[in-house]
Amino acid sequence: MGHGASCGRPSEEVDFFGAAQSGDMARLAAALRSRPTLLSRTTLFDRLSALHIAAAHGHLQVVSLALDLCVHPDVVNRHKQTALMLSAMHGKTDCVRRLLDAGANIVMFDSSHGRTCLHYAAYYGHADCLRTILSAAAKSAPVSESWGFARFVNVRDDTGATPLHLAARQGWRRCVHVLLENGAIVSASSGAFGFPGSTPLHLAARGGNLDCVRQLLSWGADRLQRDSVGRIPYEVAAKRGHVACAALLNPSSAEPLVWPSALKFISELEPDAKSLLEAALMEANRERERRILKGAKNALPSPSHPDDGAHDTAIAEVNSDSSPRHHTPMTALFCCYSSFVASCLGMIQGKFLLLCR
Repeated sequence: MGHGASCGRPSEEVDFFGAAQSGDMARLAAALRSRPTLLSRTTLFDRLSALHIAAAHGHLQVVSLALDLCVHPDVVNRHKQTALMLSAMHGKTDCVRRLLDAGANIVMFDSSHGRTCLHYAAYYGHADCLRTILSAAAKSAPVSESWGFARFVNVRDDTGATPLHLAARQGWRRCVHVLLENGAIVSASSGAFGFPGSTPLHLAARGGNLDCVRQLLSWGADRLQRDSVGRIPYEVAAKRGHVACAALLNPSSAEPLVWPSALKFISELEPDAKSLLEAALMEANRERERRILKGAKNALPSPSHPDDGAHDTAIAEVNSDSSPRHHTPMTALFCCYSSFVASCLGMIQGKFLLLCR
């Protein structure tokens, strides 16, 4: 991470910022003994402090030193980015945790895209940073008093993108899962990000991110929701030649089993029981996918030509009263696995009720 410290700067400042970047505590201590005000200095162009540089490079000792010497955790650089944003961007979970412990503000926005630390962690695929930030947000008085946790999880940047939009577009399956577990709205429409009106499912389909498509569908993403020009995710995937994604998103294929997150007892399950149930549901959906993909053709009818007869028929079927929105295709296989997962639900619910007596 270049910080442009060399142009027009005294050599001691250049050496100080270099020590922050490399995590050289001995050089830092020596520099601060001779000039304690170095901690308040920033690089010439990007206005990066030693705290920014150390946080971005994951040097926990340097971050702790700066915070212990009363450097404010929310000092911003040229783009209004905090050290928390940069550590989340680079996946430095220990630094994220230390900054949060020091009182770093998790609802600050940068000036480039109007993004928070949560957006940065989601966009760059750092699921552990996401968990750390969300855990802090759940206990944060400023969040609970002014925002509310649900609003924070679904905070939008200047383009209308939530963290879930960003994670789905980039193909970060683990981040998508963490966000959904914490209440991200699975079918929220974006503003200008990606394509106006896109849902996370549209964006995952655009990138051909099969794992993200699978996650979103299992959490109830609507295959028939349209973007601002009327396209469903199936059309987006097919237009870009993502055959497997398009096959799963095709409205004529069986709908996946959906994770029952709305049921109260699900949120109160022990982690092991919850993981077991989720694994059963995912395996049921994988079997469904194998059947669908086995029958998928290498060439799908392109939805980019509205005058194509096959395309018109597909759209007509989607809009008709017999569309999958109203009637879920229940093949024998689907019924079998649906019953299996329902049995798992009943078994775990029964165990939970016994424990509560």
